Amino acid sequence: MRLVFSNIFTMFKKGSRLYSIFTGTCPRCQEESMYTYKNLYHPAKTLKVDEQCSHCGLRYRIEPSFFYGAMYVSYGVGTAFAVAAFIISFFFFGSGLKTAFIAIMATLVVFMPVIMRVSRNIWINFFVHYDPNAVENHKKNTETEEKQHI
Repeated sequence: MRLVFSNIFTMFKKGSRLYSIFTGTCPRCQEESMYTYKNLYHPAKTLKVDEQCSHCGLRYRIEPSFFYGAMYVSYGVGTAFAVAAFIISFFFFGSGLKTAFIAIMATLVVFMPVIMRVSRNIWINFFVHYDPNAVENHKKNTETEEKQHI
């Protein structure tokens, strides 16, 4: 039993994709948040992403309209939230279908910013992998670029 819990905790440690997905950190170095604002519930700033990571230099918008693919991930994550809301309201609380439907809609509205950010985090983690040497490599590259310009 102890081995199972230690394996679960290592899945959420720095260097894993789950760490980057749930914390919203840079998928390459996991040193800073990708998002400009930490407040999820500010409508205009929920999805505001920095241009690049200040630690490893990763450009978050890999190509124009990169995060459009996160819409497909968002559908799956939203469905998972909806199913969870239905199971909790219908089976645990014994509510009717009408009340379960209202619970699903309320859950989706309340958790929409969370779903959108997690979907973007999952999407970028499909394409960018953790590199423990990313910060050092970025520093070396910027130093050599500075020397070339002098």
